[in-house]
Order: sequence, then structure tokens, then C-alpha cells
Amino acid sequence: MKKFLAFSVCLALALAALAAPKEVIIPIKQFKLKNGLTVVLSEDHSAPTYAIAVAYNVGSRDEKEGHTGFAHLFEHLMFLGSENVANQEHAALITANGGSDNATTDQDRTLYYETLPANQLDLGLFLEADRMRALTVTQTKLDTQRNAVQEERRLRVDNQPYGKTFFEAIDAAAYDNFGYKHSVIGSMADLNAASLQDVQDFFKRYYAPNNAVIAIVGDFKSDEAQAKITKYFGEIPSQPPPPQPDMAEPAQTAERRQTVEDAFAQLPRLDIVYKIPFGNSPDYYALRVMSQILSAGQSSRLYQHLVKDQELAQSAGASTDSRRGPGLEQFDALLRPGKDLAALEKAIYQEIDRIQTQPVTDEELEKVHMIARRSQVSNAQGTLNRAATLAETTVNFGDPNLVNQFYQKTIAVTKEDVMRVAKKYLTENNRTVVITMPKKVAQ
Repeated sequence: MKKFLAFSVCLALALAALAAPKEVIIPIKQFKLKNGLTVVLSEDHSAPTYAIAVAYNVGSRDEKEGHTGFAHLFEHLMFLGSENVANQEHAALITANGGSDNATTDQDRTLYYETLPANQLDLGLFLEADRMRALTVTQTKLDTQRNAVQEERRLRVDNQPYGKTFFEAIDAAAYDNFGYKHSVIGSMADLNAASLQDVQDFFKRYYAPNNAVIAIVGDFKSDEAQAKITKYFGEIPSQPPPPQPDMAEPAQTAERRQTVEDAFAQLPRLDIVYKIPFGNSPDYYALRVMSQILSAGQSSRLYQHLVKDQELAQSAGASTDSRRGPGLEQFDALLRPGKDLAALEKAIYQEIDRIQTQPVTDEELEKVHMIARRSQVSNAQGTLNRAATLAETTVNFGDPNLVNQFYQKTIAVTKEDVMRVAKKYLTENNRTVVITMPKKVAQ
């Protein structure tokens, strides 16, 4: 009988182990060169390719008044040649060797990345090191890319429905600190005023090895990769650490409201935002869980109540911003034709009140856990996504291992945590409302 019980216990434990989802752990090796360059490596021999991501600790939050748009401008300038690479040759070499490359800028960092065959590790390292060490910026290149950025602004911001709302109006209304108050893409006037000396000084200040993180994921041997990284990057001189912006945000004491007229908008749009703590703070994960309960998929609360049942909105969502400084919890909705905007806003506040006063259900939490589990697996599949995430989490929060902790941090959030953060941050005094109205065209 005792043997049978022991066997039953072992069987139950074995079945439980099989039923429990396996952790997807990305292997990480981290080291730093003598010049201050932080390096993160993750071997993956499942395919003969690799991805390299270089994150610089500079974003639009580092810009000063009258000098906006510089971080994004460099996203363009960095492809126009360096000491040993001709203008436009960087991308041409990547493409000719079967790879792809691009870059992206946000408030907190600038990220450059490539994917290449495994036998081209030297190429990717050489190209990134050469432009970090000796980017060539001329007046002609500056003028060309200044025009390109201004055209991008016209396409993405000035002439897109809700472009000015999304890229400018919300942050401008919600934030007091200039670092987050202005847009990443910058103003036309500031871009026009940028001198060659301004741009060269910006490069020297921020594009240094001690202000960067390089992450490589894919088919290589870590010891060999470390030796090659030291070869290409080790002699690049460090620079004095750039000043770090103070991102402190004064407490908001009353609701803020703003109305934007948009000639390209077809429907009124409602954006409601609340200031929240920085990404990777404990409350950040609880707020993310709350956002997914409210808006993830057609079974979510906002879709079921605002879109389906009451038919007030064409679409409705909630999202949690991850920044190095204070972020935003954002609710957005497009008004359904013929419906009342005030009624839609009231309905959103009713959903907020409900999540503040009533525990979420077990089913809702389980759904969020499943989303987090799927995200953990899918994010681990592509080498480029892993490299970008490792570089970004290291430069933003100093910890590449966050990529392995996100799932556990998510499932650790309790019903009580969700109610607590909803009560703490989703208050009237902490609220900024931006209404975008279609601009009437004169007949």
C-alpha cells in the first residue's frame, strides 16, 4: 500500500511537471571593454545567422530647447559613411551579403541593428565600429538628411490622421519636463537652425563606446565573438560621460484638457492619459496586466462594453508606456458616427471605476498569463528581436536579464495589485484628456 501511495505521489508530481509550462531562458554572457563599451552575447545555433543591435544612451529626452530632433537626425546620418565606408555603402554591403539593417529612435535611446549570415560576423562588427569611431558628417550630408527628416515629419506627423495628437499633443499636454514634453522627430525650426558644429558636438558627446551597448544573438562562439569585438571596438576612445537629464516630473494637481483640430481626421478621437512610474518598476507590471485585461482582444472589457454592447466606439484600447522616466497609462477610443463623445468618455471612466473597486476575475488573469507566455516564446524566436531587446533593456535599465524575467514578473501580479495601481494612478487630478476633432473644411 505504501509503495502504491509513493508511486501515486511520484506520478502526480511527474504529471504536474509535464503540465507546467517550461521556462524559455535566453542564455546571456555580458562583459565590458576597457573603453566602457557594454557587450551582451547570446549564442543560438539553430540557424546560420546572427543579429547585432547597438543601443546608444541618447534619445530625444537628452535634447535641449531650441535643439530638438538631433537624436532622430542621427538615425539618418549614421548611414551616410564613415572613415572607411563610403556614403550609402553601409546598407549596400549589408544587402549584398544577404542581410538587412535599420534603426529607430525614441525618447530614451537610439538603436541600430543588422541581421547577417553567420559567416559575416566581421562585416557587421566592422561597419558598426567604423561609424562609432569615425562618422563623417559634412554640411552637404547634414542638409540632405535635414530635408529627409523634415519630409518624414510631413508624412508621419503633419499630414497623417491623428499624427499630431499621437506624436506631439499628448506628451506636450501631459508632461511638464521638457525631456518628454517635446516630440522625438523635433520641430521644423530647430532642424533648420541646426549647424554643422552643433551636430558634430552631439556625435562626440553621445556616440562613444562608454555610452553604448552592443548585443549579438545567433550562430557564433562567444569566445571568438568576444575576441572580434575587442579587435574592432577596443581601440575606440571613450568620451567624458554625457550629462544625464533629470526626468523628475512634478506632481499633477488637477485634470488637464486640450482639443486638437485635425484636417485629416474622419472621426473624433479621445485620449485619456495618466502619469505612471518608469518601466520595470513593480507597479509598471501591475499596470500592464491591468491594460491587457481592459483591452487585449475582443474578449476584453473595453471592446465588449464600449464597442460591442454600447456601440459608442469604433475601437477602444489601453496601453502602458515603458520609459526610463515617468511613463503614461493611455486610454484611447475612436467615436462611432452618430454617438456622443461625452457619453464615450463617461463610459471609459465607468470601466476605470469598476477595475478600481472590483477584483478582476481568475479567467482574466489566466488570459493575461497566456498572453505573457506566448509573448515570451515568440520574442525568443527571432534573433533580431532578442538582440534589440537585450540592447534596449541594458541601456535603459542596466539589466539584459530582464528578457528572462518578464514572464515571472507578469504572473506575480495579483488581483489586489491591479486594484491598488488603478486606485493609485487613475485619478482625476493625475488625468490629461486630449480630444481630437475633425477640422471642418470651409466650403
